[in-house]
Amino acid sequence: MKRKYSDMLQGPLLSGIILYTIPIILTSILQLLFNAADLVVVGRFCGSVSVAAVGATNSLTNLLVNFFIGLSVGAGVGVAHGLGSRENTVVHRTIHTAIPTALLCGVFLTVVGVSFSPTFLTWMGTPERVLPLSAVYMKIYFSGVTFTMLYNFCAAILRAAGDTRSPLIYLSLAGVINVVLNLVFVIALNMNVAGVALATVISQGISAVLVTLALLRRQDSCRLELGKMRFYGAQLKKMLVIGLPAGIQSSLFSISNVLIQSSVNSFGDVFVSGNAASANLEGFVYASQNAFHQTALNYIGQNVGARQYDRIKKILWICLGCVCATGILLGAAMYAMGPVLLSFYITDSQQAISYGLLRLAMICLPYFLCGMMDVSTGALRGLGASFVPMLISILGVCAFRVFWIFTIFQIPGFHTPQCLFLSYPISWAVTFACQLSAFLYLYRKQTRQLTVHS
Repeated sequence: MKRKYSDMLQGPLLSGIILYTIPIILTSILQLLFNAADLVVVGRFCGSVSVAAVGATNSLTNLLVNFFIGLSVGAGVGVAHGLGSRENTVVHRTIHTAIPTALLCGVFLTVVGVSFSPTFLTWMGTPERVLPLSAVYMKIYFSGVTFTMLYNFCAAILRAAGDTRSPLIYLSLAGVINVVLNLVFVIALNMNVAGVALATVISQGISAVLVTLALLRRQDSCRLELGKMRFYGAQLKKMLVIGLPAGIQSSLFSISNVLIQSSVNSFGDVFVSGNAASANLEGFVYASQNAFHQTALNYIGQNVGARQYDRIKKILWICLGCVCATGILLGAAMYAMGPVLLSFYITDSQQAISYGLLRLAMICLPYFLCGMMDVSTGALRGLGASFVPMLISILGVCAFRVFWIFTIFQIPGFHTPQCLFLSYPISWAVTFACQLSAFLYLYRKQTRQLTVHS
């Protein structure tokens, strides 16, 4: 496996970054297919209310889960730094701290999610017709959320080690199983949203087991040995220092999205349905762009560990160029195919489809700005900085959107879906400019320190 490590530290960057990123893109798309399959199946066989019920849970689920998934970012950066500096003991201890952390987080989320889902959905103003089905979906989903945590931590470790193919293979298998189970539970057993939730939990469990087995089978410093799992203080501290700000940032993103979802809910269940279907389609564009965030984080992380600062800025510019091109092409394609694609989700409301097209126009077309923002964030974390990108993102995205919702959006003439959606691209552009400036400042600071010490 040493060849995979050295690929990040030497050789041509453009081709290496593209080959590394493609499996991450495909893996992320497969993850989205879990939820897409849910929406398509319930839309085809249960109606738009069931689509709205599943879609209404997304922002709340992300709010609860993303904080803890942020810790997997800390685990990945710790492994990348250790591999770059060839400190095998650090890599071993990081991995054996990360896995029990994932399990502990999963158990906590199960208790909170199963116990309080109906209350949280009520606070969000979920439409009355949608609320009972949304609560059922969330309770079943959170009963198996430990699988989600375990998969994300293990996948972060494998990617930091240069292995982006194994998660792709395992999710491919799990994705096929998810689609089959969706059809069985919804059509044959008439389980509605409960069926798609159960299918998601089972498929996520399969992917979690497979990715764990991949770590158990490794023969290098990234090998997982169950009997050696414990919380190593230094590695747990680094994981928390990097991962907690990432988790806080993700959660606060989700809080702003929960507020936006509450605003979406105010337009009625037909609008909620169209918004949910459109958001799911946008997720495929986002997944393709966010893959470059992970690439920037791991490539820069390993090169920081190896003190190869001459490659780091090149990695950033290549990732920014790739994510911009990807976002523009996919955003335009998704909008052009919007009427056809939305009809797969929604079969009983042309008005819901028109609402979905409006969201695609306002958010999906300028989505490349989000990708550039994410790459600059990943680059900062690869440098070892996590508080700075968290603070910038909180102010540039979360605080800005909350301000927008409670001020501009409340003006009678601006209380429209168009005004609500406009807060997305503006916040992305502002935050990217600040993140890029912060990266360039910290990069120069680290290179100066390296010159002084050498």
